[in-house]
Amino acid sequence: MTTLTALTHRTIPAVTRWLATHSIDVLRVSLGLIFLGFGALKFFPGVSPAEELSVATVQALSFGMLSGGTALMVVAAVECFIGLTLISGRLLKTGLAVLAGALLGIMAPLVLFFTDLFPGPPTLTAQYVLKDIVLAAAGLVIAARALGARLVPQQG
Repeated sequence: MTTLTALTHRTIPAVTRWLATHSIDVLRVSLGLIFLGFGALKFFPGVSPAEELSVATVQALSFGMLSGGTALMVVAAVECFIGLTLISGRLLKTGLAVLAGALLGIMAPLVLFFTDLFPGPPTLTAQYVLKDIVLAAAGLVIAARALGARLVPQQG
């Protein structure tokens, strides 16, 4: 066996074990940082590139009961709460339940404002919404782990 082959045979299982042990936690904290960062921006009117879309979506989903600055503050608080639960791991199941509801709201513009987002090719705002599909998938993986699923490397 060559030195490179021997190194590979020792390294791959070690890397696999590390990934099985830590990768979902890295994903959880990364997703939390994204939610906390984008949520914090919304506390400062005029700073978030998603401000207009967020307000319009909350206004539509709440049948006008929440609008303007109030809608924006609700979105900011929800996103920061989700981010903090993901980063810290505390109240994780609660944060994931809030994330599930928030993801419905995050994806709602695809239905509510489809023609605005896709007047032909997707607008930059549409692309911003579409990238949230990856965030939803990450949330599913994190939720699976929080509910007891385990990523275990193959033996042998």
